[in-house]
Amino acid sequence: MKSVVGDRVDCLDGLRGLAALWVLVGHAHLLTRFSVPVIGDPDLGVDLFIMLSGFLMVFHYQRRRDREPWEASSTWITFWVRRFFRIAPLYYVMLVAALTLGPMLYDARMAIDGFNGVRPQLAERYLDSSLANYLAHLTFLFGFSPHFAYRTALPDWSIGLEMQFYAALPFIVIVIGRIGWLKGIVAVTAIGLVIASGLNRIGINFPMPTFLPLKMHVFAAGMLLAGALRTDRARAYQFAAIAIMLVLAPVGGERDLMHETVRVTLVLIFFAFIHTHRLPEPIARRLRPIGAFLGNGFFHNLGELSFGAYLIHLMVMQPVIAYLIRTTNVSDPVRWALTLAITVPIVYALAWVGYNLIEMPGQNIGKGLTKPRASA
Repeated sequence: MKSVVGDRVDCLDGLRGLAALWVLVGHAHLLTRFSVPVIGDPDLGVDLFIMLSGFLMVFHYQRRRDREPWEASSTWITFWVRRFFRIAPLYYVMLVAALTLGPMLYDARMAIDGFNGVRPQLAERYLDSSLANYLAHLTFLFGFSPHFAYRTALPDWSIGLEMQFYAALPFIVIVIGRIGWLKGIVAVTAIGLVIASGLNRIGINFPMPTFLPLKMHVFAAGMLLAGALRTDRARAYQFAAIAIMLVLAPVGGERDLMHETVRVTLVLIFFAFIHTHRLPEPIARRLRPIGAFLGNGFFHNLGELSFGAYLIHLMVMQPVIAYLIRTTNVSDPVRWALTLAITVPIVYALAWVGYNLIEMPGQNIGKGLTKPRASA
């Protein structure tokens, strides 16, 4: 299995890093009025993140299941503690920063929205520093509530979604273990679609797809691509075909031809990199160096900084764009280029600081709390 070595997937670091960069660049497009298809759509970058998350959780589950069987509730606790300390420390710091800096960020966003001639963002998204809003986000319950789901300056709607996925994953894996991969994934996705349809019918609409049933099909596509690693070639292709059908489910995002085509393409590209050894040799021979390149030192670091860059970038980008609007008279493409030239170095410098001072210590706490105790 040449595309997977031990506990490492060669291309995964690069794909994570590029997904974060895609979201950053996409927001720069949206906020500077410079529109380019595909790369100007940050939601597609988030879909790639979600697919990667579904893959990664199952990949690590399969690698550890002999020593951490998910039939044991202790494994669930270990998993949840590790994921909490992977996500929460930096998120909490950025949450406090976003709510504290809310008035400044709101002022910047009003300048941007006025210049772009779009409907202004609701003030509550930036200015609600109430205890209820803090509690909703500190507990990661905000994704269940249309009222709180989109109520900070962070792009944290997907963070709540991730935490819901982590909470549900042990139960999903148990279902899959009992009835099989394909039946289990299809059943879980179908339940999500029924719930999403029911909410729509009774008039409950989320400003962003923060509720797990709205994106379960994308997580499930990534899970299938990981599950396919333990199957034969024919079944792996079958898993990939079903993953394509899953990402086409009519919920949780724009459904036009461009978006659907990109989502299908993401599944095909991901499958090709993960299952290179199952492709025809002429194609595999060309993909292996690319996969290895996406796993090099630069892309490893880009991937490690992806979470911080994702959380931080809007708090840097919006004041930068507002400043450029107020002080320069340049074309939209030039404003977009200046935005990225200023924002990218600052964002990744801050992400590096956050990674070393907050993320890594947090991860170490999680590992320490779940480390097996030596018997006396």
